Amino acid sequence: MNFSKQRELIYNRVMKYPTHPTAEEVYRSLKNENPNLSLGTVYRNLNQLSEAGMLLKIPIADGSDRFDGRTDCHYHMICEKCLRVFDVELGCLDDIPQTVMKSTGHQITKVTLNLKGICRECLSAERSEQ
Repeated sequence: MNFSKQRELIYNRVMKYPTHPTAEEVYRSLKNENPNLSLGTVYRNLNQLSEAGMLLKIPIADGSDRFDGRTDCHYHMICEKCLRVFDVELGCLDDIPQTVMKSTGHQITKVTLNLKGICRECLSAERSEQ
């Protein structure tokens, strides 16, 4: 995959973003320094980077897709208050593909899991208000 200046900027921004940005968040964070950048360019590049396996696209059922620089096996927690997306390590799920293969004969090629809850910061803010 060829890397244009814009694609490199977009990729690097996702890699440095702590809570998995939407395409619009990437666009807003880059637009001031890159006035020729369009939202369509950001969407197109994020999708191409995820199709190439360089970024992970996280579909959010009731919101905008998010993008993650980590492409290894891990899971996500979506905060119901602030809507940020956090990485969650759940080693207990690592055996799912083998378990399914043994019990059904189906081959699992990918496991995705989005948990919903309230993040540490939002919980702390709630406690402070009480």
